[in-house]
Amino acid sequence: MIEKLDVVAIGGGTGLSSLLRGMKIFDDISIHAIVTITDEGGSSGKIREELKIPPPGDVRNNLIALATDETLLSKLFDFRFQTDGTLQGHNVGNIILAALTKILGNFSDAVKESSKILAIKGEVLPVTNELVRLVAKMEDGSEIIGETEIVKSKSRIKEIQLSHEVEALPEVIETIKRADGIIIGPGSLYTSLISNLLIKGVKESIIENNRAIKIYIANIMTQPGETIGYALSDHVNEITKYMGCKVDYVIANSQKLPDKDLERYKSQGSEQVKLDVERIDIPVFAEPLLKMEVDPRDGLRKARHDSEKLGKLVKRLLRW
Repeated sequence: MIEKLDVVAIGGGTGLSSLLRGMKIFDDISIHAIVTITDEGGSSGKIREELKIPPPGDVRNNLIALATDETLLSKLFDFRFQTDGTLQGHNVGNIILAALTKILGNFSDAVKESSKILAIKGEVLPVTNELVRLVAKMEDGSEIIGETEIVKSKSRIKEIQLSHEVEALPEVIETIKRADGIIIGPGSLYTSLISNLLIKGVKESIIENNRAIKIYIANIMTQPGETIGYALSDHVNEITKYMGCKVDYVIANSQKLPDKDLERYKSQGSEQVKLDVERIDIPVFAEPLLKMEVDPRDGLRKARHDSEKLGKLVKRLLRW
């Protein structure tokens, strides 16, 4: 009988959820998602500001990704009000998580109860219960506070930190320390991935667990306000810098976007991440992992990781 692996995946919303959909199909892997809480945009940002609780959107995305099937409840959690009025732009799942937080007294307990409601396969953990903001020091000398403002910036990020020190949940630290595999990404480099590594106890636990196989999954595209002009080596160097140790493997997409989609991305200041593998002293697995999907929020085709292909590749490296 093959030993079941405990695997931790660290990230944010859309990117991490793509990985989770590809990992939950494996019965020999127990998946634990550790999710950032620094989002300030959209429905999550409004709830964070008005109710003074961690933003629920990224957690909601990953809860739905790990739901055992496309039940009515998972569709309910993902439903977004499009009409004008007080609820415009809000997801039902965000509202449920906010209500449970108020009833139970903290965000992590609300996530646990939502996990039971959706009967998820695996575990979702917010990295902390505390409210905190990102602070970016830019190359032009300016300082920008807040995730939403950071991604609007035209300058390059020199350093990113938290507005104040906060501690990771004890369950997060314990889960990382016992993990057989630790996966970073995919997701926005600074606001989804490194934002987790800045929480006290996270990188320390990763470093301490020198037994786990560590994998970094790079984004397919560069992101305005975060990684414009970044090649794959730049992404890897930043992850190594903030994590305090190297990963064992790097995963990257080798498949080119259709020309029409690529031109649209370029018009928005984004391009495919250049695979400068020769500059990376870590084994890089560059494979065709692209899947173009229509984003229901704006109707545009977006470059995403193919969940099935990504999950199989990650499992292959974990079992190597």
